[in-house]
Amino acid sequence: DPCCREILQAGGLRVQEKPGLSKEELLREIRDCDGLIVRSATKVTAEVLEAAERLQVVGRAGTGVDNVDVEAATRKGVLVMNTPTGNSLSAAELTCGMILCLARQIPQAAASMKEGKWDRKKYMGMELNGKTLAVLGLGRIGREVATRMQAFGMKTIGYDPIITPDVSATFGVEQLPLEQIWPRCDFITVHTPLLPSTTGLLNDSTFAKCRRGVQVVNCARGGIVDEGALLRALQSGQCGGAALDVFTQEPPKDRDLVNHPNVISCPHLGASTREAQSRCGKEIAMQIVDMATGKGLTGVVNGQALSRAFAPQTKPWITLARALGTVLCTAGKQVQGSVQVCTLGTPLKEAGSYLTPAVAMGMLAGGTQKEVTLVNATLLAQEAGLKVTTTHSDVAPEPDSSTGLVQVSLQGTPHQVTGTVQGNTPVLRQINGATFKQPAPLSGPVLIYRAKASDTSALATLTGLLSKAGTQLLSYHSSSTVAGEQWSVAGLSAPLSNLAELKSHVTEVFQLHL
Repeated sequence: DPCCREILQAGGLRVQEKPGLSKEELLREIRDCDGLIVRSATKVTAEVLEAAERLQVVGRAGTGVDNVDVEAATRKGVLVMNTPTGNSLSAAELTCGMILCLARQIPQAAASMKEGKWDRKKYMGMELNGKTLAVLGLGRIGREVATRMQAFGMKTIGYDPIITPDVSATFGVEQLPLEQIWPRCDFITVHTPLLPSTTGLLNDSTFAKCRRGVQVVNCARGGIVDEGALLRALQSGQCGGAALDVFTQEPPKDRDLVNHPNVISCPHLGASTREAQSRCGKEIAMQIVDMATGKGLTGVVNGQALSRAFAPQTKPWITLARALGTVLCTAGKQVQGSVQVCTLGTPLKEAGSYLTPAVAMGMLAGGTQKEVTLVNATLLAQEAGLKVTTTHSDVAPEPDSSTGLVQVSLQGTPHQVTGTVQGNTPVLRQINGATFKQPAPLSGPVLIYRAKASDTSALATLTGLLSKAGTQLLSYHSSSTVAGEQWSVAGLSAPLSNLAELKSHVTEVFQLHL
């Protein structure tokens, strides 16, 4: 749809529109692109993602992301977006049309007329009124189908592992266990994503439990209905008819199902309306412009943490969590093991989802060949042998009870750091049991050292080094004394190139750029 290009250009983005590229052409064209928008036909494989050196986002103008290697994208730190609402009405209307066609054999009768026949008796149908429709998957499309078919007098039952029975009851669907659904329904329509748990949801075993002559509709994803089992059920009469818009292989090479007289089939037309195409193009363009301009993220498939990162109130907390991860990793001198992230205070009750990858991001910074982002931090942490878990307590100690605290611990070691946000500045409140009465800012070049509390030579030496290097001391904070030692955090205008002179006056010292 031309509105997609227009919205992107109005948002200040350069656009190249190149439909119908071969795999080799796509591999060449993608190298210098920051973003890629595709429909279902373009396969965004691991090879394509590897060739895309600058790629930050893949936008799927539609719902399903089967054609995008989401795991490879995540590993590379590339965000994947879709437009989950854009196709819903079109897919729901096609499903309703399929149910009507099955009930009255409209496509077969129309084809017969074109052959010059007049077979009124052959195409005896059934009324939908009073029949039971099972809707498997009660998300956006499933509920639209249910409410529309209720207008034909159908009784709607269904199943969804996420939507609660109370919610489905509000749009007229009685939820039941699958084992109770099979023997009760006259029609079955599926509206689930294709997952290991939904592949072959309708199979030889489930068909055997259904009423003889059950009618099946799949406008969702090929593979949810086992095609071999469906063909056997059609041949035996256990299944009275099927309407298929999707196939395991598209286009299907095995034509036995398509050619069966009781099968209605379409070439994946669920989203093929002018309205859906325009809506999806408009939505994905707006989502990418919002991302590029820092306004926010919607439709995120693989980087939910990033959605929160765009909110003004969460940005400093993500910066804090990353900084704490970096400090802990450097102080603990290890990247492997178990890390516990504890959020303290009611304001941070839901913060674990985005602070956990941020801590992982900080711990992995500088220690991996790959760029670490909020998209891939959790995955790369797991591969590096780092397990990051989160807990929460509503109670935070004073004076941070109203804002909250983030505490990060390297389990099995004494290493622990605690921080908060003051204004928009992330600050260090505690390190390894030593508390900073005045919290130390964690931004820019920072030098952190531990020395004997009674020895003031470290500060004098640091001052001398800064003077020689022409570097400014922007801030300086000392902690309470623990076992005769203090931690000090110095904010610098630029990193120091040589710390050899300082090392002889301290127990340990390290520099970070936060």
